[in-house]
Amino acid sequence: MKRLFSGLALLALPLALAACARTATPPEDRDLSGTLAGASAWSAPRFALVGTGIPNIFTNRGNLSQSTAATAAGALSFGVDLPTLPDVAGVYQIVAYDDTDGSGTYTIGEPFARNRQWLIFSPAGGDLPAVSLPEQLPWAGGEEALPAMTVARGWNLYDRSQPLGTANPHAAAKVTGYDISR
Repeated sequence: MKRLFSGLALLALPLALAACARTATPPEDRDLSGTLAGASAWSAPRFALVGTGIPNIFTNRGNLSQSTAATAAGALSFGVDLPTLPDVAGVYQIVAYDDTDGSGTYTIGEPFARNRQWLIFSPAGGDLPAVSLPEQLPWAGGEEALPAMTVARGWNLYDRSQPLGTANPHAAAKVTGYDISR
């Protein structure tokens, strides 16, 4: 009888370990996903939420849950989970960077890439005044990030390459096609 329980315990151990194993979240299942073209030139590509709160509180969060997968075209498919509540209401972007110092956070001087899409977090929907970025931001300092616009409560997506209108910006519970090119 003792041998039977011992055998069952040995059999149960791999099953328990398998139950504890976590499967990786595919990039497309994250809050925000896209591709990074030219990622093969970087040794340690990562993604960070950077931006400025209102009024001018700099954010650099590289500790977001993120996933990557190589694509057939040589790009990197990526996905990140946005914070439920960022540090403050404000204007943000997901930037790709080569984490050459291994810190897990974008450091000034590391190669980076971004696009022309802005993530706006608002605790309440309504009118947002024009926002200019502070000069000291290495990735976008001094440029006007946003014209005055109306936003929904929570995360919104504004595409600077498209005209401002009823569909731009729009509420963004899930963002796909947030493509970045090096």
